[in-house]
Amino acid sequence: MNLCLAMAIGSLILATIPAIMFAGNLRQFNRLPDDGPGVNKNLPPISVLIPARNEAGSIASAVVSVLANTGIVLELIVLDDHSTDGTAEIVNQIAAKDDRLRLFSAPALPDGWCGKQYACQVLSDHARYQSMLWMDADVRLENNALATMAVELARNPAALLSGFPFQGARSWLEILLIPLMHFILLGFLPIKKMRRHPSPSLGAGCGQLFLTRRRDYVEAGGHAAIRASLHDGITLPRAFRKRGKLTDIFDASSLAQCRMYDSAGAVWRGLLKNAGEGIATPAGIFPWTVLLLGGQVFPAGLTIYLLIKHPEKTLSLLISALAAAMGITIRLICARRYYSRNPSFSKYASALAHPIGVFIFLLIQWHSVIRRLTGRHSTWKGRSYSCERTDTIVKQC
Repeated sequence: MNLCLAMAIGSLILATIPAIMFAGNLRQFNRLPDDGPGVNKNLPPISVLIPARNEAGSIASAVVSVLANTGIVLELIVLDDHSTDGTAEIVNQIAAKDDRLRLFSAPALPDGWCGKQYACQVLSDHARYQSMLWMDADVRLENNALATMAVELARNPAALLSGFPFQGARSWLEILLIPLMHFILLGFLPIKKMRRHPSPSLGAGCGQLFLTRRRDYVEAGGHAAIRASLHDGITLPRAFRKRGKLTDIFDASSLAQCRMYDSAGAVWRGLLKNAGEGIATPAGIFPWTVLLLGGQVFPAGLTIYLLIKHPEKTLSLLISALAAAMGITIRLICARRYYSRNPSFSKYASALAHPIGVFIFLLIQWHSVIRRLTGRHSTWKGRSYSCERTDTIVKQC
């Protein structure tokens, strides 16, 4: 066996792993059924909780979208986390017209806490109802979202539910990288196993939407259990699972939408912030690099090389092309299913540029590793956090 053929076969094996997982997960990661309009008097009321720090550009749309929900009794609580841009004033103007909305100011951030986790914990203390939904200030809900999610909370045996909203993307780095969320999730998380076993390693979620009951939240330790975390999408489900509680995920693209970042620079900084608790860990960075580089980036490079230099090596060329096509096919399916509202050019261009996106994504992960090794700080929302974190302590600068 020559070297090119061996490399092609190796890349095909690595590409097949997420392809098989993705095929199974497509039947598991579904939208929630919509029971239709009208007030459902059997649904318990819900507290919607929004932490907000310098969100003047988005908070009004988020608040209005929540208050427009029908079919359920709700309260909305916004915690102004020391904003300097008029966030509180905007919320107060809306609250003057709707008594379901309350605004509180965050206390000083204690040592050992990430700002968002402390804000979410404080919000839970203000909530009146047993059902609680945390959502980010850049999320917009559809009018039936709360009732639909409340029905699922009552039906689902999981203690914590997390929805993945439709993700808007405009800048070139958003278009390349944001859709990788679904590729990583559905290509490497065994969802059926996740729903049966409370292993912390199977914990996953989206920090934009979390739904639970107060009893389960308290028993899991609340956000205090992840006080140091900068990536609650992973760490909050794992905190629940450490207490033996199941967590679950669902496709919320028909119920909510979000644009996480508003520029290429914000995309890089945001993914860099999350990397240290996801892929870019000392134990995870090397196997993830092998899986993603070997299975998603290398096949395309090898195919191009063989086409130009050795077109006569037909078998190696066909195998490497098949490996490259697997990842791109997954992305095309995701583009159609989860990103249908994005312009056709951007969503399909992102899928076709999948190897480039994965390569840039890996650069961000290694950037995070280097920052950690050199003791540099992660900065988010005007706060700086030491990269030297444990499960319970984060050094705020």
